[in-house]
Amino acid sequence: MSTPSHRKLAVVTGASSGIGAVYADRLAARGYDLLLIARRRDRLEEVATKIAASHDRKAEILVADLGDEADLARVERDLAAREDIELLVNNAGIARLAPVAQAPASDSAAQIALNIGALTRLTHAVLPRFVARDRGTIVNIASILSLHSLPVSAVYSGTKAYVLAFTRGLQSELEGTAVRVQSVHPPATATEIWDLSGVPLSNFEPEKVMTTEDLVDAALAGLDRGEAITWPSVADEALWTSFDTARGTLVMASQTRNPAPRYRAA
Repeated sequence: MSTPSHRKLAVVTGASSGIGAVYADRLAARGYDLLLIARRRDRLEEVATKIAASHDRKAEILVADLGDEADLARVERDLAAREDIELLVNNAGIARLAPVAQAPASDSAAQIALNIGALTRLTHAVLPRFVARDRGTIVNIASILSLHSLPVSAVYSGTKAYVLAFTRGLQSELEGTAVRVQSVHPPATATEIWDLSGVPLSNFEPEKVMTTEDLVDAALAGLDRGEAITWPSVADEALWTSFDTARGTLVMASQTRNPAPRYRAA
């Protein structure tokens, strides 16, 4: 990804800490001005001040809870009206990790609203302009759990599986254009998401927890390499290639009107 030679704006959701704050710093270092979106004004102001001091880039803040319908609609209108957005990082998300039978339905609804609803609607807000000018990048933060469910992650894994499927669908729609969409799949990463998840970060072995800096740097390196799907902690690229090949083979094998022999009456 080349350094912009004129004003370009990168929008980062969940930008007040963790992965979002590091994305903001790294994108500012690449010459982007920033629109930082999150719930906490004081933390957003802190990130914006650091960006201005470190990179001499403009960092505007937009305080909003993207899990709230009124706030989300306000942000949608703001983004749709802007003409200079070049990159959107859909990073805002939450995890509520507990067995479904033991968790309030509101926890599931909150995860779906933010991890799926906000990501989808903000993509809708920027994508028509990206397509019209044949330029722009969307980065969707998914998870390793997009491919796997734990006994406590049925809803969270489901939302991240949506991010992967949604991203792949967009990539197919945009084939032949210069608009790019990347899906990033972090492993366990040292962020504040764990504070309210029900599974404290201290439950993880330290050697299995990636830093936010390493995560974002790897994700941006993947973007620079032209990756559509990025697995920052997976060293063997052939693992994803073989998985994806098997997925395609399974889909192709399903394209028949005939029931599989094992389902036919004897």
